Amino acid sequence: MDNENKKYRKAAITGAAVIAFGTLSFFILYRLDGIMKFFSGILRQLTPFIYGAVLAYILSPICGKIEAFLRRKTKGKGSSLCKALSILISVLIAVLVVALVIVIIVPQTLHSIVALVNALPGEISNAITAIDGLLEDNAELREWWGSISSQIYNYVNNWTKTDLMPMVTAILGGTLGYISTFLNVIKDVLLALVITIYLLASRQQFAMQARIVLYSLLPDRWAQKTEAEVHYADRMFNGFFMGKLLDSVIVGIICFAGCFFMGFGSASLIGVIVGITNIIPFFGPFIGAIPSALILLLEDPMHCILFLIFILILQQIDGNVIGPRILGNTTGLSGFWVTFAIILFGGLWGIPGMLISIPLFAVIYDVVRQIIVWGLEKRGHSALLTQYKNQYPGEKTE
Repeated sequence: MDNENKKYRKAAITGAAVIAFGTLSFFILYRLDGIMKFFSGILRQLTPFIYGAVLAYILSPICGKIEAFLRRKTKGKGSSLCKALSILISVLIAVLVVALVIVIIVPQTLHSIVALVNALPGEISNAITAIDGLLEDNAELREWWGSISSQIYNYVNNWTKTDLMPMVTAILGGTLGYISTFLNVIKDVLLALVITIYLLASRQQFAMQARIVLYSLLPDRWAQKTEAEVHYADRMFNGFFMGKLLDSVIVGIICFAGCFFMGFGSASLIGVIVGITNIIPFFGPFIGAIPSALILLLEDPMHCILFLIFILILQQIDGNVIGPRILGNTTGLSGFWVTFAIILFGGLWGIPGMLISIPLFAVIYDVVRQIIVWGLEKRGHSALLTQYKNQYPGEKTE
């Protein structure tokens, strides 16, 4: 009778759980828009915390190295002062880097936009004249091109005067909406800096608290595996981002030096654009090269051609010499999975998705690999792992 009652109780609990899950799923799907808006509102409120957490994670290795250096110099004395100084220096470095980029890129960008607006009608007129010369021997094509070119020129000329230039003027002049947005951004940035300082000061304490929570919720075996995977993810993200930042700084400096010595205008702007976009894996060089080439095209078409040749050579050097020496194959992913990760997460989350795609997919790949290895060992098929490792010795299987 007891066994019979247990069977019925299990069936009743299972049925109730299925009904509850179905009801919850229906409610979520029926109210999906409202739920998404609710979570979007929460994320907007947590924006300073997200910025602060990301900045603290990036600055944590720098802060740790500065603190270790100060402790060596003071021979272990004044640990609290060393910690405070390391946090202050790390935050100042981040603020100075951002300020330097803004000082370099904002005036150059505004100047380039205004120059583009002013030069566009003249450049189109010169191109039309050159095409007229090429079609001089063909009266019919020249007549057809003359009617088309006049329409193009008039459209661009009117657009720059009636639409584009007022839009640029409005953006440069600013409105109440822009001021409000700017103030909100400043508020988020200042709060993010405060949160960054708190997180850097308490990073060891937070790590210990997370470890306590982990071992309180999971059995020791799963807690250890989770902790090991978190450390692996930290190595992936930290190593990749630090290496990529250093690689991008080097590429940006080389690009600036090359453009400067070749006599290109806006060399500093182009160096910053190429350096920043180089952080994006795979597609970054193309994203940075296109606007830079357009800027130089208005300056001198020959400069544009030379720049494209130069950036192609620079990216080959970066991809085959600079990048591998700094990053190595830290993720263990093949070229196929790298491309897959960038396209997948870039399609889901845009530019931020591209930035985190490789280390994030490397962690997912590692988790799936461990599950597969565990499954093969449990079912007595470990020989397949040995066979695979012998056939593909460069692939990580353990």
